[in-house]
Amino acid sequence: MTITKQKIGFQHVGSFLRPADLKQARVDFEAGKIDQAALTAVEDKDIRELVSKEKAAGLDYVTDGEFRRAYWHLDFFWGFNGIEHNHLGGGYNFHKTESRDDSAIVSGKISFNPNHPFLKHFAFLKSLTDEIGGVLPKQTIPAPGQLYAELVRGENEAKTKEFYPNEADLIADIQKAYHDAIIALYNEGARTIQLDDCSWGFFLDKDYVARSTDQNKYDSLDTPQVLLDLNNGAIENLPDDLTINTHVCRGNFRSDYIFSGGYDTVADYLFAQENVDTYFLEYDSDRAGGFEPLAKVSGDKRVVLGLVTTKSPELEDRQVIIDRIKEASQYLPLDRLWLSTQCGFASTEEGNELTDEQQWAKLKLVKSIIDEIW
Repeated sequence: MTITKQKIGFQHVGSFLRPADLKQARVDFEAGKIDQAALTAVEDKDIRELVSKEKAAGLDYVTDGEFRRAYWHLDFFWGFNGIEHNHLGGGYNFHKTESRDDSAIVSGKISFNPNHPFLKHFAFLKSLTDEIGGVLPKQTIPAPGQLYAELVRGENEAKTKEFYPNEADLIADIQKAYHDAIIALYNEGARTIQLDDCSWGFFLDKDYVARSTDQNKYDSLDTPQVLLDLNNGAIENLPDDLTINTHVCRGNFRSDYIFSGGYDTVADYLFAQENVDTYFLEYDSDRAGGFEPLAKVSGDKRVVLGLVTTKSPELEDRQVIIDRIKEASQYLPLDRLWLSTQCGFASTEEGNELTDEQQWAKLKLVKSIIDEIW
C-alpha cells in the first residue's frame, strides 16, 4: 500500500475568538469560583460547537480553536518535564502594545511528559471529528525553535545555562522532547501537526533585535542555523503518513504585530532546508515583503499564502487576493500554492479586534476563492 501525505484542503491556521462564556469561566477559575471540572465542561461545550461551525463553513481540517490555552505557545511548553511557568516582569514589545509577562523557564532536564495535557485535548478533538465525520483534526503546537527562543529570553537564559552549560545538550533534549510529543500525538490519531513559529522573525527584523538585546540573544548569532537544526532534528524519523506543516508568524496579539521584513534573509534555511511538508506564510501586508523568496521552496513542498488578515475586521477585496495569488504563481507553481488567513484569530485568549461574525466572513471569503482557483 502506498502511503501519501494529507492534501492541504481548506484549513484555518488554528485559533478562534474565545466565546464570552469561556472567557468568563477562565476568570471564575482563576478566582477560585469554579473548579477544573467546571472549566473543562465549558471548554468541551464550546469546542463541540466550534467544530460544528468549522464543518458547516466547509473546512476540511478543524482545530479546537486553542480554546483550552491562554497562549498559542506557552501552555504547550509548560506541559514538558523540566519547564515551569514564570514571570519575566515584562512581555514582548509589539508595535503598539506589550504582551503579558508570562514565560517558560528551565527547572530541570527537559523531557516529554507522558501526561502532557495536550494529549487529552487532542483525543477529545479526535472524538468529535470521528463522531460527526467529514472533517479531519489538526493539532497546532509551537515549533521547537520557539521553545529555544523562550529559554534564552532575559533572566531565563541564566537558568537555562545552569542546567545546560553545554548548548548542544539543550538542543538535543528539546529535539527529543518534541519528537516524543509528536509520536504521542500520532499514537492518539494525529496525522496533521502544525509547528507555529515566530522565532524566524528575529532574523527578518534586525531593527527589533537592536531594540531588544535584553530579551534575546539572536543578535549574537551569525545565522539561523540553530533554528533549522532544532526543528529538523525534532521531526526526523516520523511515520510516513504524518504531515508536518509550519506556520511562520510575525506576532499576533490584540491585532498587533512584532516583526517586519521579507523572507529573503531566511529563505536559504527556512524554504530550502526545513523538512516540513507545507509552509503557512504571512503575506497580508507589505511588512512581509515580496513573493520572490518562494522560488527557494525546495522539493515538492507546498505554500499556503496567508493573504487574508486576521488582524483587521475589514473584508479584503476578492480580486486583489486573486491577483496576488497569480503573482505568487510566478515563483511557485499554482498546484503547490493554496490560500488561508495569515494567522489565527486569537493567538492569545484576549483575541484580535474583530467580531465572531467577521472571523467567519473571512473564512467564507477564503473558501470561495479556493473553490474558484483550485
